[in-house]
Amino acid sequence: MFGPVDTRIPHEVEEHVKSIYRGMYPDGDPSFVALAFDWASQCFNGRYSDYQAIDARYHDFEHTLQGTLCLARLLHGWHEAAVEPKVSRRLFELSLLAILFHDTGYLKRRSDSAGTGAKYTYVHVGRSADFARTFLTSKGFPTADIEVVRNMISCTGVNTDLAAIPFRNELERKLGYALATADLLGQMAAHDYVDKLPILFQEFAEAASHSGAAGAMRSYKSVDELLQNTRSFWSSYVLPKINDDFGGVYRFLNQPYPDGSNPYMQRIEQNLCRLDEKIRRQVAP
Repeated sequence: MFGPVDTRIPHEVEEHVKSIYRGMYPDGDPSFVALAFDWASQCFNGRYSDYQAIDARYHDFEHTLQGTLCLARLLHGWHEAAVEPKVSRRLFELSLLAILFHDTGYLKRRSDSAGTGAKYTYVHVGRSADFARTFLTSKGFPTADIEVVRNMISCTGVNTDLAAIPFRNELERKLGYALATADLLGQMAAHDYVDKLPILFQEFAEAASHSGAAGAMRSYKSVDELLQNTRSFWSSYVLPKINDDFGGVYRFLNQPYPDGSNPYMQRIEQNLCRLDEKIRRQVAP
């Protein structure tokens, strides 16, 4: 069982991921996890190139850390389950980079003073993949590794044609699905998920009104509509996605694998029940 980790504190997440990495790969690069977290911190805190600190309030650095923590735990469960194919050290490292950079598409250039990075919601996946390519190229990563990272990031797109992503093999594809699964579960299981839904609505609204999102559909017309539809989003979109499209890799979070309880799924149900109660109170006479 994993102990609690406060995703508001990047160092806590980093130390937890380091522990998982060391346990899985005793002969691994002892500096890699710290370096990857430092790179991501530079980007999200306005210390990289021509980019401002992240100003999207839902898709902030903590959101990235929530997904990162979930993915590391999922890959640890995969390792502990001793199922084939095994995840190599290099693929673990590339998966970590992909989740840390998967929302860099919300970052704005320093000259970009209009609105927040939320305006890029409808195009952020492609922007993230391009950002990762530029950044990792500058760090000397080979093109083949960068393409693995880009392919994994592409799996997080809501309307992505998963079959069209040019993975080299099924293991890399499965890792992309693990990343996209962690992106969904990490945020929905967060302690403040329900409280941050109005902020998520504001991001959707900004994206829909942004000139660069011409033709994009406003997902919800009001905060109340988003709240009222969140449970159906879970049951009609997320559950089929993680079970069918992503091959049920979330089960590697089960403790024990394969039939034990899943703390992420449990926390999501708790959040949804809390949301149900919030909605009931709002409509009560």
